[in-house]
Amino acid sequence: MITYIGIRWSSGKWIKALMRKPGVERERKDFADFYQRSRDNCLRAVLAGTGDRVLAEDLVAEAFARAWSSWQKVSRHPAPAAWVVRTALNLRVSWWRQRRREVALDNHDQEHLDRVNPDADGALLSAVRRLPRRQREVVVLRIWLDLDTQSVANELGISAFTVAVHLSRAIATLRAHLTPVAS
Repeated sequence: MITYIGIRWSSGKWIKALMRKPGVERERKDFADFYQRSRDNCLRAVLAGTGDRVLAEDLVAEAFARAWSSWQKVSRHPAPAAWVVRTALNLRVSWWRQRRREVALDNHDQEHLDRVNPDADGALLSAVRRLPRRQREVVVLRIWLDLDTQSVANELGISAFTVAVHLSRAIATLRAHLTPVAS
């Protein structure tokens, strides 16, 4: 990365000079490695929350762009992938607020989910999307991103006990919706 720096001459005038910022190549490589390792998991987590692959890709791309612009801070975060997912989900809320006056068509979401990710179990995605927001976030971070309970708690700003309660309730709800009833 080339950065402009100001140099003051003896005459008192400031001039702009080009200078390489040290350590940028290492940061770029670290971020590229992080992106390669985390992109798919982050996309799956955000897709579970949105149900729209195109929107999820846009949100994840924007979240990764923000992660790169703050990479010195994000790289020291205990769970940078969770930071990206949380940023993407926050962007989703902003996106939703801008478009909340739109009217959804009946059954549009389910048909779109089936087309978007044929590899994913549509019933599971649908059941996860019906969970309350906090339970859905805990399931995505704890199970799909495989974060430990304390990392999830830190990321969501709640206690580890609350994470366990939300996870327990979410799993019970998912079991009730997904377990076939014996006749």
